[in-house]
Amino acid sequence: MKRWVGVGLALLLGGAVVVALVLGGGGDEGGGGTKDLATVRGVIGSEKKPFFDDPQVKAAFAKHGLRVEVDAAGSRQIATSVDLGKYDFAFPSSVPAAEKIKQDRKASRTFSPFYSPMAIATFEPIVDVLTKAGVVSDSGSGYQVLDVQKYLDLVAKGTRWDALPGNTAYPARKRVLLTTTDVRTSNSAAMYLAITSYVANGDDVVNSSAQTAKVAQTISPLFLDQGYSESSSEAPFEDYLAMGVGKTPMVVIYEAQYASHLFAGDGAIRPDMRLLYPSPTVLSKHTLVPFNDQAAEVGRLLQEDQELARLETRYGFRTADPKVFADLVASSKAAIPASLVDVVEPPTYDHLERLISTIEQRYLAGGKPSS
Repeated sequence: MKRWVGVGLALLLGGAVVVALVLGGGGDEGGGGTKDLATVRGVIGSEKKPFFDDPQVKAAFAKHGLRVEVDAAGSRQIATSVDLGKYDFAFPSSVPAAEKIKQDRKASRTFSPFYSPMAIATFEPIVDVLTKAGVVSDSGSGYQVLDVQKYLDLVAKGTRWDALPGNTAYPARKRVLLTTTDVRTSNSAAMYLAITSYVANGDDVVNSSAQTAKVAQTISPLFLDQGYSESSSEAPFEDYLAMGVGKTPMVVIYEAQYASHLFAGDGAIRPDMRLLYPSPTVLSKHTLVPFNDQAAEVGRLLQEDQELARLETRYGFRTADPKVFADLVASSKAAIPASLVDVVEPPTYDHLERLISTIEQRYLAGGKPSS
Protein backbone atom coordinates (compact mmCIF):
# COMPACT_ATOMS: atom_id res chain seq x y z
CA MET A 1 0.00 0.00 0.00
CA LYS A 2 2.78 2.42 0.87
CA ARG A 3 4.44 1.66 -2.48
CA TRP A 4 1.28 2.71 -4.41
CA VAL A 5 0.98 5.87 -2.34
CA GLY A 6 4.62 6.67 -3.17
CA VAL A 7 4.01 6.13 -6.91
CA GLY A 8 0.94 8.35 -6.78
CA LEU A 9 2.87 11.14 -5.05
CA ALA A 10 5.67 10.85 -7.62
CA LEU A 11 3.20 11.18 -10.49
CA LEU A 12 1.58 14.21 -8.88
CA LEU A 13 4.98 15.82 -8.34
CA GLY A 14 6.01 15.15 -11.95
CA GLY A 15 2.78 16.68 -13.23
CA ALA A 16 3.32 19.75 -11.09
CA VAL A 17 6.82 20.21 -12.53
CA VAL A 18 5.50 19.99 -16.10
CA VAL A 19 2.77 22.56 -15.37
CA ALA A 20 5.31 24.88 -13.76
CA LEU A 21 7.60 24.63 -16.78
CA VAL A 22 4.78 25.39 -19.21
CA LEU A 23 3.39 28.28 -17.21
CA GLY A 24 6.84 29.65 -16.50
CA GLY A 25 7.96 29.57 -20.13
CA GLY A 26 10.76 27.12 -19.38
CA GLY A 27 10.74 25.99 -23.00
CA ASP A 28 11.56 29.46 -24.34
CA GLU A 29 14.78 29.90 -26.25
CA GLY A 30 17.62 31.08 -24.07
CA GLY A 31 16.20 29.46 -20.95
CA GLY A 32 14.06 32.39 -19.87
CA GLY A 33 10.41 33.32 -20.40
CA THR A 34 9.54 36.30 -22.58
CA LYS A 35 7.23 37.51 -19.82
CA ASP A 36 10.39 38.48 -17.93
CA LEU A 37 11.26 41.06 -20.62
CA ALA A 38 10.43 44.73 -20.15
CA THR A 39 8.50 46.06 -23.15
CA VAL A 40 9.72 49.37 -24.57
CA ARG A 41 7.62 50.95 -27.33
CA GLY A 42 8.91 53.42 -29.90
CA VAL A 43 7.93 55.21 -33.10
CA ILE A 44 10.59 55.14 -35.81
CA GLY A 45 11.30 56.20 -39.38
CA SER A 46 10.03 53.48 -41.74
CA GLU A 47 13.47 52.69 -43.20
CA LYS A 48 14.51 51.23 -39.81
CA LYS A 49 11.54 48.86 -39.53
CA PRO A 50 13.31 45.86 -41.16
CA PHE A 51 16.16 46.26 -38.66
CA PHE A 52 13.88 46.26 -35.61
CA ASP A 53 11.86 43.35 -37.03
CA ASP A 54 14.97 41.18 -37.42
CA PRO A 55 14.84 38.18 -35.00
CA GLN A 56 18.55 38.61 -34.28
CA VAL A 57 17.98 42.21 -33.23
CA LYS A 58 15.08 41.15 -31.02
CA ALA A 59 17.28 38.44 -29.47
CA ALA A 60 20.10 40.93 -28.84
CA PHE A 61 17.72 43.20 -26.92
CA ALA A 62 16.27 40.21 -25.07
CA LYS A 63 19.73 39.40 -23.70
CA HIS A 64 19.47 42.71 -21.88
CA GLY A 65 15.94 42.05 -20.65
CA LEU A 66 14.17 44.21 -23.24
CA ARG A 67 11.42 43.61 -25.78
CA VAL A 68 11.44 46.54 -28.23
CA GLU A 69 8.21 47.12 -30.15
CA VAL A 70 8.00 49.81 -32.85
CA ASP A 71 5.54 51.58 -35.12
CA ALA A 72 6.72 53.37 -38.28
CA ALA A 73 5.89 56.89 -39.44
CA GLY A 74 7.45 59.66 -41.49
CA SER A 75 10.08 61.53 -39.51
CA ARG A 76 8.38 64.89 -39.86
CA GLN A 77 5.13 63.29 -38.73
CA ILE A 78 6.95 61.98 -35.66
CA ALA A 79 8.11 65.50 -34.84
CA THR A 80 4.82 67.27 -35.53
CA SER A 81 1.68 65.13 -35.45
CA VAL A 82 2.26 61.67 -33.93
CA ASP A 83 0.88 61.23 -30.39
CA LEU A 84 4.14 60.55 -28.58
CA GLY A 85 2.36 60.07 -25.26
CA LYS A 86 1.87 56.36 -25.98
CA TYR A 87 5.55 55.73 -26.73
CA ASP A 88 8.73 55.39 -24.68
CA PHE A 89 10.98 56.79 -27.38
CA ALA A 90 10.97 58.48 -30.79
CA PHE A 91 13.59 57.59 -33.38
CA PRO A 92 13.40 59.92 -36.40
CA SER A 93 15.98 59.92 -39.16
CA SER A 94 17.47 63.36 -38.64
CA VAL A 95 18.93 65.61 -35.99
CA PRO A 96 16.58 68.57 -36.67
CA ALA A 97 13.48 66.43 -36.09
CA ALA A 98 15.03 64.84 -33.01
CA GLU A 99 15.94 68.22 -31.54
CA LYS A 100 12.34 69.40 -31.98
CA ILE A 101 11.07 66.29 -30.19
CA LYS A 102 13.66 66.69 -27.45
CA GLN A 103 12.55 70.26 -26.79
CA ASP A 104 8.85 69.47 -26.89
CA ARG A 105 9.16 66.46 -24.59
CA LYS A 106 11.79 68.11 -22.38
CA ALA A 107 14.05 65.08 -22.84
CA SER A 108 17.50 65.34 -21.31
CA ARG A 109 19.54 63.41 -23.87
CA THR A 110 19.61 61.79 -27.30
CA PHE A 111 21.51 58.93 -28.94
CA SER A 112 22.78 58.86 -32.54
CA PRO A 113 23.95 55.25 -33.03
CA PHE A 114 24.22 55.31 -36.82
CA TYR A 115 23.85 57.48 -39.91
CA SER A 116 23.35 57.20 -43.64
CA PRO A 117 24.29 59.58 -46.48
CA MET A 118 21.52 60.57 -48.85
CA ALA A 119 21.94 58.90 -52.25
CA ILE A 120 20.14 58.33 -55.55
CA ALA A 121 19.07 54.89 -56.73
CA THR A 122 18.99 54.73 -60.52
CA PHE A 123 19.88 52.56 -63.54
CA GLU A 124 22.84 52.27 -65.91
CA PRO A 125 21.02 53.80 -68.95
CA ILE A 126 20.05 56.84 -66.86
CA VAL A 127 23.62 57.26 -65.65
CA ASP A 128 24.87 57.10 -69.25
CA VAL A 129 22.37 59.73 -70.43
CA LEU A 130 23.15 62.10 -67.55
CA THR A 131 26.88 61.60 -68.01
CA LYS A 132 26.56 62.73 -71.64
CA ALA A 133 24.56 65.72 -70.39
CA GLY A 134 27.39 66.64 -67.99
CA VAL A 135 25.25 66.11 -64.89
CA VAL A 136 26.89 62.89 -63.67
CA SER A 137 30.64 62.38 -63.37
CA ASP A 138 33.12 60.00 -61.79
CA SER A 139 34.34 60.95 -58.33
CA GLY A 140 37.78 59.47 -58.89
CA SER A 141 37.24 57.33 -55.80
CA GLY A 142 35.25 54.46 -57.25
CA TYR A 143 31.76 55.94 -57.23
CA GLN A 144 29.76 58.43 -59.30
CA VAL A 145 28.23 61.77 -58.34
CA LEU A 146 25.33 63.88 -59.56
CA ASP A 147 26.07 67.61 -59.76
CA VAL A 148 23.11 69.19 -57.97
CA GLN A 149 23.61 72.63 -59.54
CA LYS A 150 23.56 71.21 -63.07
CA TYR A 151 20.54 69.13 -62.18
CA LEU A 152 18.73 72.24 -60.89
CA ASP A 153 19.53 73.96 -64.19
CA LEU A 154 17.83 71.14 -66.11
CA VAL A 155 14.77 71.32 -63.87
CA ALA A 156 14.55 75.11 -64.20
CA LYS A 157 14.35 74.70 -67.99
CA GLY A 158 11.64 72.05 -67.70
CA THR A 159 13.90 69.60 -69.52
CA ARG A 160 12.36 66.29 -70.58
CA TRP A 161 14.28 63.06 -70.95
CA ASP A 162 13.67 62.80 -74.71
CA ALA A 163 15.13 66.30 -75.19
CA LEU A 164 18.55 65.41 -73.78
CA PRO A 165 21.20 65.27 -76.52
CA GLY A 166 22.00 61.78 -77.80
CA ASN A 167 19.46 60.12 -75.53
CA THR A 168 18.43 56.87 -77.16
CA ALA A 169 18.59 54.78 -74.00
CA TYR A 170 15.66 56.41 -72.17
CA PRO A 171 13.63 58.66 -74.52
CA ALA A 172 10.75 59.17 -72.09
CA ARG A 173 8.53 62.23 -72.52
CA LYS A 174 8.38 63.08 -68.83
CA ARG A 175 10.49 65.70 -67.08
CA VAL A 176 13.92 65.03 -65.64
CA LEU A 177 13.03 64.84 -61.95
CA LEU A 178 14.23 62.88 -58.97
CA THR A 179 11.47 60.96 -57.22
CA THR A 180 11.16 61.69 -53.52
CA THR A 181 8.76 61.04 -50.70
CA ASP A 182 6.29 63.73 -49.61
CA VAL A 183 8.36 66.55 -48.14
CA ARG A 184 5.46 67.38 -45.80
CA THR A 185 5.78 64.06 -43.96
CA SER A 186 9.09 62.35 -44.70
CA ASN A 187 12.67 62.97 -43.64
CA SER A 188 14.30 61.63 -46.81
CA ALA A 189 12.52 64.35 -48.82
CA ALA A 190 13.43 66.92 -46.17
CA MET A 191 17.10 65.93 -46.49
CA TYR A 192 16.82 66.32 -50.28
CA LEU A 193 15.31 69.74 -49.58
CA ALA A 194 18.32 70.52 -47.37
CA ILE A 195 20.69 69.63 -50.23
CA THR A 196 18.88 71.57 -52.94
CA SER A 197 18.21 74.60 -50.75
CA TYR A 198 21.93 74.78 -49.92
CA VAL A 199 22.86 74.86 -53.63
CA ALA A 200 20.02 77.24 -54.56
CA ASN A 201 21.17 79.56 -51.75
CA GLY A 202 24.59 80.05 -53.35
CA ASP A 203 26.20 77.09 -51.59
CA ASP A 204 25.20 78.21 -48.13
CA VAL A 205 22.83 76.91 -45.46
CA VAL A 206 19.49 78.74 -45.43
CA ASN A 207 19.32 80.74 -42.21
CA SER A 208 16.82 83.58 -42.69
CA SER A 209 13.22 84.16 -43.74
CA ALA A 210 14.37 86.21 -46.71
CA GLN A 211 16.53 83.34 -47.95
CA THR A 212 13.65 80.91 -47.43
CA ALA A 213 11.30 82.93 -49.63
CA LYS A 214 13.89 83.31 -52.39
CA VAL A 215 15.05 79.69 -52.37
CA ALA A 216 11.48 78.37 -52.37
CA GLN A 217 10.96 79.83 -55.84
CA THR A 218 13.69 77.54 -57.18
CA ILE A 219 13.10 74.36 -55.25
CA SER A 220 9.29 74.13 -55.04
CA PRO A 221 8.99 72.65 -58.57
CA LEU A 222 11.30 69.79 -57.52
CA PHE A 223 8.43 68.55 -55.36
CA LEU A 224 5.28 70.01 -56.91
CA ASP A 225 6.02 68.72 -60.41
CA GLN A 226 6.38 65.12 -59.24
CA GLY A 227 2.66 64.63 -58.68
CA TYR A 228 1.71 62.13 -56.00
CA SER A 229 4.45 61.27 -53.50
CA GLU A 230 4.56 58.52 -50.89
CA SER A 231 4.57 59.48 -47.21
CA SER A 232 7.57 57.37 -46.15
CA SER A 233 10.83 56.20 -47.69
CA GLU A 234 10.20 52.47 -48.05
CA ALA A 235 7.43 52.75 -50.69
CA PRO A 236 9.29 54.58 -53.51
CA PHE A 237 12.35 52.39 -53.03
CA GLU A 238 10.19 49.28 -53.29
CA ASP A 239 8.75 50.70 -56.53
CA TYR A 240 12.30 51.18 -57.78
CA LEU A 241 13.19 47.58 -56.99
CA ALA A 242 10.00 46.07 -58.37
CA MET A 243 8.91 48.25 -61.29
CA GLY A 244 12.20 49.37 -62.79
CA VAL A 245 13.26 52.35 -64.84
CA GLY A 246 9.88 53.07 -66.42
CA LYS A 247 8.22 53.91 -63.13
CA THR A 248 11.15 55.29 -61.13
CA PRO A 249 14.26 56.23 -63.14
CA MET A 250 15.82 58.08 -60.18
CA VAL A 251 14.75 57.99 -56.53
CA VAL A 252 16.21 59.78 -53.52
CA ILE A 253 16.97 57.22 -50.82
CA TYR A 254 19.08 56.58 -47.78
CA GLU A 255 22.29 54.83 -48.81
CA ALA A 256 21.47 52.18 -46.20
CA GLN A 257 18.39 51.04 -48.12
CA TYR A 258 20.50 50.12 -51.15
CA ALA A 259 23.54 48.90 -49.23
CA SER A 260 21.52 46.51 -47.06
CA HIS A 261 20.41 44.53 -50.13
CA LEU A 262 23.96 44.46 -51.49
CA PHE A 263 25.30 43.21 -48.17
CA ALA A 264 22.56 40.58 -47.93
CA GLY A 265 23.25 39.36 -51.48
CA ASP A 266 19.52 38.76 -51.88
CA GLY A 267 19.38 39.56 -55.59
CA ALA A 268 17.17 42.64 -55.14
CA ILE A 269 19.89 44.87 -56.64
CA ARG A 270 20.09 43.80 -60.28
CA PRO A 271 23.16 44.25 -62.53
CA ASP A 272 21.69 47.32 -64.29
CA MET A 273 21.02 49.20 -61.03
CA ARG A 274 23.34 51.98 -59.91
CA LEU A 275 23.88 54.19 -56.86
CA LEU A 276 24.76 57.87 -57.29
CA TYR A 277 25.68 60.42 -54.64
CA PRO A 278 24.43 63.99 -54.94
CA SER A 279 27.18 66.57 -54.79
CA PRO A 280 26.83 67.96 -52.22
CA THR A 281 25.00 65.48 -50.00
CA VAL A 282 23.89 65.43 -46.36
CA LEU A 283 24.21 62.79 -43.68
CA SER A 284 20.98 61.59 -42.14
CA LYS A 285 21.86 60.97 -38.49
CA HIS A 286 19.27 58.61 -37.03
CA THR A 287 18.70 60.03 -33.56
CA LEU A 288 16.79 58.36 -30.73
CA VAL A 289 15.03 60.52 -28.14
CA PRO A 290 14.21 58.53 -24.94
CA PHE A 291 11.35 59.54 -22.67
CA ASN A 292 12.30 57.26 -19.77
CA ASP A 293 15.22 55.21 -18.43
CA GLN A 294 14.30 51.97 -20.21
CA ALA A 295 14.17 53.81 -23.54
CA ALA A 296 17.53 55.39 -22.72
CA GLU A 297 18.89 51.87 -22.31
CA VAL A 298 17.64 51.04 -25.82
CA GLY A 299 19.54 54.07 -27.14
CA ARG A 300 22.67 53.16 -25.20
CA LEU A 301 22.64 49.58 -26.48
CA LEU A 302 22.15 50.70 -30.08
CA GLN A 303 25.14 52.99 -29.67
CA GLU A 304 27.49 50.81 -27.60
CA ASP A 305 26.57 47.12 -27.90
CA GLN A 306 28.93 45.39 -30.37
CA GLU A 307 26.41 42.78 -31.47
CA LEU A 308 23.79 45.41 -32.28
CA ALA A 309 26.40 47.56 -34.03
CA ARG A 310 27.29 44.62 -36.28
CA LEU A 311 23.61 44.12 -37.13
CA GLU A 312 23.16 47.84 -37.80
CA THR A 313 25.97 47.73 -40.33
CA ARG A 314 24.46 44.68 -42.00
CA TYR A 315 21.38 46.81 -42.63
CA GLY A 316 23.55 49.36 -44.41
CA PHE A 317 23.93 51.90 -41.62
CA ARG A 318 27.29 53.48 -40.89
CA THR A 319 28.29 53.36 -37.22
CA ALA A 320 31.10 54.80 -35.13
CA ASP A 321 33.38 51.98 -36.32
CA PRO A 322 34.01 52.61 -40.05
CA LYS A 323 36.02 49.41 -40.45
CA VAL A 324 32.97 47.15 -40.05
CA PHE A 325 31.16 48.99 -42.84
CA ALA A 326 34.29 49.04 -45.03
CA ASP A 327 34.73 45.29 -44.62
CA LEU A 328 31.17 44.66 -45.78
CA VAL A 329 31.67 46.97 -48.76
CA ALA A 330 34.84 45.10 -49.72
CA SER A 331 33.27 41.66 -49.39
CA SER A 332 30.24 42.66 -51.48
CA LYS A 333 32.41 44.51 -54.05
CA ALA A 334 29.95 47.39 -53.95
CA ALA A 335 30.68 50.79 -55.49
CA ILE A 336 30.09 52.47 -52.15
CA PRO A 337 32.61 54.99 -50.79
CA ALA A 338 34.33 54.40 -47.49
CA SER A 339 33.78 58.09 -46.76
CA LEU A 340 32.34 61.19 -48.41
CA VAL A 341 33.94 64.62 -48.49
CA ASP A 342 31.32 66.85 -50.15
CA VAL A 343 28.90 66.87 -47.22
CA VAL A 344 26.89 69.86 -45.98
CA GLU A 345 24.74 70.48 -42.92
CA PRO A 346 20.95 70.76 -43.07
CA PRO A 347 19.25 73.96 -41.89
CA THR A 348 18.09 74.16 -38.30
CA TYR A 349 14.67 72.69 -37.59
CA ASP A 350 12.94 76.10 -37.65
CA HIS A 351 14.39 77.13 -41.02
CA LEU A 352 13.82 73.70 -42.55
CA GLU A 353 10.24 73.84 -41.27
CA ARG A 354 9.72 77.24 -42.90
CA LEU A 355 10.92 75.86 -46.22
CA ILE A 356 8.59 72.87 -45.93
CA SER A 357 5.66 75.09 -44.91
CA THR A 358 6.26 77.33 -47.92
CA ILE A 359 6.17 74.33 -50.24
CA GLU A 360 3.09 73.03 -48.44
CA GLN A 361 1.28 76.31 -49.11
CA ARG A 362 2.00 75.85 -52.80
CA TYR A 363 0.68 72.32 -52.71
CA LEU A 364 -2.55 73.67 -51.22
CA ALA A 365 -2.67 76.41 -53.84
CA GLY A 366 -2.46 73.83 -56.61
CA GLY A 367 1.19 74.41 -57.32
CA LYS A 368 0.74 78.17 -57.84
CA PRO A 369 2.87 80.68 -55.94
CA SER A 370 0.94 81.92 -52.92
CA SER A 371 -0.18 85.54 -53.07
